[in-house]
Amino acid sequence: MSDLNKLTLAGARDKLRSKDVSSVELTEACLNAIEGSNALNAFVHNTPEIAMEQAKAADARIAAGDAPAMCGLPIGIKDLFCTKGVPSQAASGILEGFKPEYESTVSQNLFDDGAVMLGKLNMDEFAMGSSNETSVYGNAVNPWRRGNDDAPLTPGGSSGGSASAVAADLCLAATGTDTGGSIRQPAAFTGITGIKPTYGRCSRWGIVAFASSLDQAGPMTKDVRDAAIMLETMCGHDPKDSTSMDLAVPNFEAMLTGDIKGKKIGIPKEYRMDGMPEEIEQLWADGTAMMKAAGAEIVDISLPHTKYALPAYYVIAPAEASSNLARYDGVKYGHRATLEAGDGITEMYEKTRAEGFGSEVQRRVMVGTYVLSAGFYDAYYNRARRVRALIKKDFDDVFAAGVDAILTPATPSAAFGLGEMTDADPVQMYLNDVFTVTVNLAGLPGIAIPTGLDKQGLPLGLQLIGRPWEEGDLLNCAYALESAAGFVEKPGKWW
Repeated sequence: MSDLNKLTLAGARDKLRSKDVSSVELTEACLNAIEGSNALNAFVHNTPEIAMEQAKAADARIAAGDAPAMCGLPIGIKDLFCTKGVPSQAASGILEGFKPEYESTVSQNLFDDGAVMLGKLNMDEFAMGSSNETSVYGNAVNPWRRGNDDAPLTPGGSSGGSASAVAADLCLAATGTDTGGSIRQPAAFTGITGIKPTYGRCSRWGIVAFASSLDQAGPMTKDVRDAAIMLETMCGHDPKDSTSMDLAVPNFEAMLTGDIKGKKIGIPKEYRMDGMPEEIEQLWADGTAMMKAAGAEIVDISLPHTKYALPAYYVIAPAEASSNLARYDGVKYGHRATLEAGDGITEMYEKTRAEGFGSEVQRRVMVGTYVLSAGFYDAYYNRARRVRALIKKDFDDVFAAGVDAILTPATPSAAFGLGEMTDADPVQMYLNDVFTVTVNLAGLPGIAIPTGLDKQGLPLGLQLIGRPWEEGDLLNCAYALESAAGFVEKPGKWW
């Protein structure tokens, strides 16, 4: 079968267990697809030898009757995850040549269950970006096109390579990370599913840090069932991560009944932004109608501090980034600038960081250092933390009133062209996160589901926000919405 790379995780799992295909065959199909996908620039470190070795081991496990859900399934790993012996650069020049001697907990969980790593995926540098245009590897490209227009589009960011690879069937699924929408926004831009679980559900150990109180790993998949399958493997308590929650991981797939009768779905009035495109408004209205038709009760809700979320986020995230990125100085690992006679350690720091960090990372480090400085700590950082607490309370109050999930748009538009935002004010780019950052600030689970196309034939997604630690219920609501929307469109192959 030549189209094995187009299978879902669930479909491939069933074929593996029935012995219709082998993991080696699945892996070869994906590796062949990757070979012809250079125009997408999604995979940046290919690992075919590792993949084939893991696939053979998976086939042996399946033959022996030891087949966890992810066993034998070929996936891609975002370059933010440390993978033992494999370049892990976070798409930054400052980590050039870095090959960790350890494995991130999330990738180790996947490999322990028999998943096959095809390679590392492109992303925005240190996960800072909404368009995958800040990568040292160059832009990742969306496999979708606007009608007959050949202009390359962004796959979103920061998990743009993951989104592009899954949408183009280069892998069956991929890992992503989400600090302010970096799983959900690219998922919406490429017509796939992406879930950010509750903060603390997946270990952050071995994932290069951007903003430690916001970062969370999650799966990017072809549909909701696949998200449930992969998330279960990725989750779990990790004593190496002090923020990892010691909670039992449910069988998320078993919770996908599609029955949402009596569920209360909240529609927040604050998400109706000025200037929102009519297509997004209509998509949201259609999604609301679908949930109602499936038996859910639709209730209007208020999240009054939503308008402060973006400014609070862009104080807190850069502040934490400034602290986390202080470790990259050319001393222990990664890039070190060439020094001139008479240069001391200060010059080494300055030159290394100036050469190694891209402009967006430098911008955020400078903003973060500024808001943490002695004269501005209370005026900016502490105030942003107080706003964050109010945003979380808004959600707490809504859930306490009986709302089971909240339905919103995932993005303010469909995918835009690469380069179209180059001359824009950075704040314009940050507005891509307007619907997603609240979820990270409050530590909640959120999922993006493709539900329609815009008039140019590009995918559009809706977002569901769930109660903390109730990813199973959230996935079931998403499953009902996915079933009602019936989104099956795929990008036409041009690469």
